[in-house]
Amino acid sequence: MIAKSGEPIWAVGLMTGTVLDGNIDVALIKTDGERIADFGTYTLAPYPRSIRTLLEETLRQARTWSFTGPEPAIFREAEEALTRAQSAAVKDLVESYGLTMADIGVVGFHGQTVLHRAPQPGRLGQTRQLGDGALMHAILGTKVAYDFRSADMRAGGQGAPLSAAYHAALLRDADISGDTAVLNLGGVANITWWDGKDNVVAFDTGPANAPLNDFIKSKGLGEMDRDGALARAGTVDEARLAKLLQHPYLAKPYPKSLDRFDFGAAMADGMNAEDGAALLTAFTAAAVGKALDLLPHRPKRLVVSGGGRHNPTIMAMLASRAAVEAVPAEALGWKGDAVEAECFAFLAVRVLRGLPISFPTTTGVPQPMRGGRLAG
Repeated sequence: MIAKSGEPIWAVGLMTGTVLDGNIDVALIKTDGERIADFGTYTLAPYPRSIRTLLEETLRQARTWSFTGPEPAIFREAEEALTRAQSAAVKDLVESYGLTMADIGVVGFHGQTVLHRAPQPGRLGQTRQLGDGALMHAILGTKVAYDFRSADMRAGGQGAPLSAAYHAALLRDADISGDTAVLNLGGVANITWWDGKDNVVAFDTGPANAPLNDFIKSKGLGEMDRDGALARAGTVDEARLAKLLQHPYLAKPYPKSLDRFDFGAAMADGMNAEDGAALLTAFTAAAVGKALDLLPHRPKRLVVSGGGRHNPTIMAMLASRAAVEAVPAEALGWKGDAVEAECFAFLAVRVLRGLPISFPTTTGVPQPMRGGRLAG
C-alpha cells in the first residue's frame, strides 16, 4: 500500500507483555503517526501452550545470562517461533476486518522483552526484545518496524516507556490534558502526562501485575488474582508496606524505567495468599501515588489501560492510596486492552515517516529520537 506522505494509512501493532498471559495483542488502526483517523479492530490471539512454555524458559535463561557472554541458544528458537505465531495473528486480524495485507502500510512488531536493564551513571542501559522483523516481512510481504528500543538506549535513554507519543495523541483527540493522565497497568506500571501543549512526561511508576501474578502462581492458585478477590479478602500489613515504599526508585526523579523483575513476588514472602495479594496490590497503587507527586502538575484523574484495570481492588486502591480518581480506558471510548498494541501500530507509522518516538522527558534521550528498524 502506498500513501502520500502525511496521509493516514492502515497499520497493525503487536504487543506481548512481560506477564506472559499467553496472548498476542493485535490491533489495527489508521493513522498518520500524529492523529488517529480510525480505530479499526483488535484481538487477543492466544499463543499455543508450547510457545508459552518456551517463552517462560527463555525468560528464565535470560535472567541467568544477564547480558554477559553469548546469548542463550534458546533465544533463536523462541524468536522464530514467536515471529511465526505473531505473523499468523496479523494475517488473521487483517482478513477478519475485510482487508488484505496489501492494504496495510506497516506492521509494528514490538517483540518479546526478555531482559531490560536501565542505564546507570556511567553505564548505558541494555535491552533485548526477541522478534525477527526480516522474517515477518518475508512471511507477510508488508513493511515491518521492529527493535523500537535499542537506538534510544544507545543514545543514553531508558528505552522505556515508549507509549508516550500515542497516549498524548489519545489525550489530544479527547481534548483533555493536565488534570488527566494515562496509566498503563501491565507487568510494570507506566504513566503519561501531557500539559496540552508541548510537554509530555512519561515513566515507569513501579510494579503492576507481574509480582502479583508471580505470587499467585507460586501459591498454586492460578495465573492471577482474578477480580482482585484475594487482595480484597486480605489485610494490608501497613508496616511492611511503609518499608517497601522507601525503595529509592520511587523517589528517583524521571526519566526512569524498570525491568519486569526489578520488583518481585519476594516482597510478599512468608505471607498467606490473601494478605500477600493485598500487600502487592496496595504497593502498586501507593507507588502510583508517589509517581503523581513527581509530575509537573498532579493529575486528578487517571485513565487506566492494560490488564490491571480489570482488577477492581487495584482500581479502588488507586483512589484510596494514590488519592486520584481512576477510570477504565473504556470511559473515554478507548479499547483498554488494545492501547499498547495500537501504540506500536502508531509508532510503526512514525518509524516509517522518520518521526521521533522518544523524547528527553519520556526516556531521557538528549533530544527527540527516531528509533526502530524497518524491514522491507
